[in-house]
Amino acid sequence: MKDLKPKEAKFSRLFPYFLLLKPLWFPFLCALLCGVLYGVSSGFGLPYMIDQIFPKIFPNENTDLAEELTSFELLLYVVWFPAVFLIRGVSGYFNTYLINFCGVKILEKIRVDVFTKLQKLPLSFFQNNQEGDLLSRVSSDTGQLQSAVLTISNDSIKQPVTFLGAISALFLIALQNEGMSFVLLCLLVIPVCIFPIRKIGEIILKKALGMQELAGGMTAILSENLSATREVRAFNLEKREVDRFQKSSQEYLGARMKVIKYSNLLTPVIEIITALGISFAIFQASRTEIRLESFIPVIMALYMSYEPIKKLGAIQNQIKQALASIHRIEEILNADELVLDSKEPVSKRIKGDIEFKNVCYSYKENREKALHNLNFTISSGEVIALVGPSGAGKTTIANLLPRFFDPVSGEIKLDGVSLSDYSLKNLRESIAIVPQKPFLFDLSVLGNIELGYSQYTDKDPMEAADLSNSTEFINNLPAKFQERLGEDGSRLSGGQIQRLAMARAFYKNAPILILDEATSALDSENEEKIQESLKILMKGKTTFLIAHRFSSIRLAKRILVINKGEIIADGSHEVVYSSCDLYRSLYDQQIEDIT
Repeated sequence: MKDLKPKEAKFSRLFPYFLLLKPLWFPFLCALLCGVLYGVSSGFGLPYMIDQIFPKIFPNENTDLAEELTSFELLLYVVWFPAVFLIRGVSGYFNTYLINFCGVKILEKIRVDVFTKLQKLPLSFFQNNQEGDLLSRVSSDTGQLQSAVLTISNDSIKQPVTFLGAISALFLIALQNEGMSFVLLCLLVIPVCIFPIRKIGEIILKKALGMQELAGGMTAILSENLSATREVRAFNLEKREVDRFQKSSQEYLGARMKVIKYSNLLTPVIEIITALGISFAIFQASRTEIRLESFIPVIMALYMSYEPIKKLGAIQNQIKQALASIHRIEEILNADELVLDSKEPVSKRIKGDIEFKNVCYSYKENREKALHNLNFTISSGEVIALVGPSGAGKTTIANLLPRFFDPVSGEIKLDGVSLSDYSLKNLRESIAIVPQKPFLFDLSVLGNIELGYSQYTDKDPMEAADLSNSTEFINNLPAKFQERLGEDGSRLSGGQIQRLAMARAFYKNAPILILDEATSALDSENEEKIQESLKILMKGKTTFLIAHRFSSIRLAKRILVINKGEIIADGSHEVVYSSCDLYRSLYDQQIEDIT
């Protein structure tokens, strides 16, 4: 992954996320108008009111009034004060509410975009990235980005308008009152504030990126622990896991405190600089004959012009933290999809003739290839067993068929057509997979079976459950087919989960079937029952059997022996047993273990 460098931290990188506001133009426009009203009432309204209204309500000995104010006139002047704060309060409220509304919509769009992208990425992407870190990017980083977009959208209107309003009031007061032009020199401190804003912002960018990465690491530890609750207890790893999580949490806390330290350092620095400007104004005013009541509006205007500088500095900090999150989100959004859908897909029902032509595959660059120049053909309806030691490449072959990833070189053809010429939907709908470790969703039994629906489905879910020998245990569940199974089928045994995965395959009825250690979680008695069902399931289907148990392999009439990514034998059991030393040793060892 690339490092985020300070020179890449440009505000322009946030523009695509602000463009997401386009469908929300009306509430966003209302929010901006409310922000303008807030800024004008704060920056210009308050100082100008103090300068123009208060002298009329509280005349002094130098004030020349033709007559005293009537009660009605006094009421009109006094109403100015709550009116300004009413406008300020109402506009500020609706500005914040509408901006938050837009921000939540943006967050939803970003999260959905990231999640959608994850559905398109190849399995190799997930093999190279921790699950917990990806969770952190989808939740924590998008949340940080939302916070930044809200703050930037909110204060980038209110604060500049407040600043301009205060400057306008300051100029007007200086022009109307003789001897006050010196107060304009106090504005020279504003450019000075730029230097700490830039420097602290660069530091925050680096610290925020490190903090987000540590947050991802901490989430990864949590995710791993929750996925291995049985192993943690079986190996007495509770203390180890607590220590590991505590260490990660402490590292995150340290990084978080550094971000907080620098984020909050900017405010006192700017306050000290701006206080020097106000002190200069007070010093100059004391050397003139300006009265206190005339100088109070100047102090108010100066304060209202300096305050936005602090908040704009905070916006800069938010931008830096957002850029760190954007960097991590964009690593997902900009990741190469590698397995692309066909723009002009071939549309036809698939029979199952398969051909591998010089197929090579490597899981990572500059690593030994997992498959080397594979060449073989399989006729429709043929049952093939892939046999070999762990890591030989059997599962890799199975993963290439539904295009979980594509070959590095060579070509795979299905019914004479390249796999890449089919739509992914059509291709994957034509392949049923029963993996070694099936996944069941937190749905009912019926819902999990019905996930296998395809254009080839020709039976109901109950019939599929019966064929997989699942009906008996399903009927023993409290709600039978409507029983909710919990996360990853946590309420079922390993064998029950495997049988439901088979029921899903029966229901799908796809012309190509991949059984990857499909009977590994079953005992001998249940395996015999399932094998009878498998014979029915495999009938007329192109089938790949990946198994270490030769009791399952006997269902195949043809065996491909794989070793180190190469086919070293091809034929019936009798042929490969007599010609392949590896197959013979594997077979004899298993027979010996059984006897």
